[in-house]
Amino acid sequence: MSLTGIIGAMDLEMEALIELLEKEECRTISNITFYKGKLFGRDAVLAVCGIGKCFSALCAQTMILEYHPDRIINIGVAGGIVNELSVGDIAVANDVVQHDMDTSALGDPVGLISGINIVKIPCSAKVTEGLFEAAKNLQIPVVKGTIASGDTFLAAREKKESVAETFGAVACEMEGGGIAQACYVNNVECAILRSISDGIDGGGGDYEMFKHAAAKNSTAVLSAFFQGLE
Repeated sequence: MSLTGIIGAMDLEMEALIELLEKEECRTISNITFYKGKLFGRDAVLAVCGIGKCFSALCAQTMILEYHPDRIINIGVAGGIVNELSVGDIAVANDVVQHDMDTSALGDPVGLISGINIVKIPCSAKVTEGLFEAAKNLQIPVVKGTIASGDTFLAAREKKESVAETFGAVACEMEGGGIAQACYVNNVECAILRSISDGIDGGGGDYEMFKHAAAKNSTAVLSAFFQGLE
């Protein structure tokens, strides 16, 4: 049976799933706790990685080396950077960019990731479509598109609009790019599922107010996705 890895940045994004997991093993590696067991009858390994691309890449790489998952799904909250996304809506990534990766002074496109030489890291089309359909079935507004990652919390509308325009992105967060890069170089399927905690005009205040409700939506969609697997 295949194994699915699930990574969230914060406890609030993962606590419901960790509670549902029928735990068979719990290990702490590099200060990250990995929980392995059965989730809705499926083999899964779960982890809270911490905030930012460094922690998320470290977590994904460790998960890949230690547990050999067939796919990794990153869940959690995100900021909406287009008018079409409101608080509580879902964004599922077709691909991921690192909006703060910039060697354009050397003649490279903004966002180019040296070493793999691409700007947009592709996500698994099959898993992405499954998550998209799960959200639709729950009647939660959902879009597919590019999700932008960076080690800065984007609060100002102008910065959000700049990222949206530069990369054609629909949402921004701080971990998906690191997870996607680790998966890409290891040939592991990746998917990014994010629930909007603050819209294009929202900032830190909206995030603090709505992050728990938003996290519940991403958890609900992932749960529906798992239960709908054949």
